[in-house]
Amino acid sequence: MKTKCIIVDDEPIARKIIRNHLSHFEDIEIVAECSNAIEAGKELRKQKIDLIFLDIEMPKISGFDFLSSLPNRPKVIIITAYRNYALKGYEFEILDYLLKPVSFDRFYQSISKYHKSNINTEIEIQYDPDITKGKRNFVYIHGDKTIHKIYLNEIFFIESFREYIKIHTRKISVLTKLPISQIEKKLKDKGFIRIHKSYIVSIPKIERFNSRSIYLFDKELPIGRTYKQKLMESLNYDPNLL
Repeated sequence: MKTKCIIVDDEPIARKIIRNHLSHFEDIEIVAECSNAIEAGKELRKQKIDLIFLDIEMPKISGFDFLSSLPNRPKVIIITAYRNYALKGYEFEILDYLLKPVSFDRFYQSISKYHKSNINTEIEIQYDPDITKGKRNFVYIHGDKTIHKIYLNEIFFIESFREYIKIHTRKISVLTKLPISQIEKKLKDKGFIRIHKSYIVSIPKIERFNSRSIYLFDKELPIGRTYKQKLMESLNYDPNLL
């Protein structure tokens, strides 16, 4: 199955360069070219997109504002003329950061990184039909040359380290190569919530909280500004009362 991608850049020449580079990859299909984020948003609502080539400085809505508005982002490769956005780019868990003009050699490296990111990044939630405790959901996690069976109700929080996550229970912490966005999708509606770009927490394990932090087990974890509203809704609490 081909990778479906869109190119989002207000410069026609920049779009043409990326289009020409992509012509060498038969397994990647350009389904749309957009001159601004509004057009890109329409394309994402119409069909499933696997990869976005995204400019940052665009009219009306910047690339970062666009990414902030997406609840489930495809993988993103930023292509820009500005070096100073690199650090902020990685806050959005982008796959790669390319500077214009993009050479084919550098572009090839980026595509290779995309394909590598799709290897062994899927986990499946399973369950034990325990008669006394009901169905106990668990995941198998590879870490420290060992396969760990971790029950979801034993997880306190999950911490992100770029391409890795660390799953924390009361007994163990397991580091594995997996983007936090992947496990976030799997844990949706399973009693977990993203509270920060670097943290997912178990809602039942939250002991107390304020406007800046939540507390669980023996940890204090920060609440990201963009995640606060949804967190408070999950806790059935009015954020204006904090």
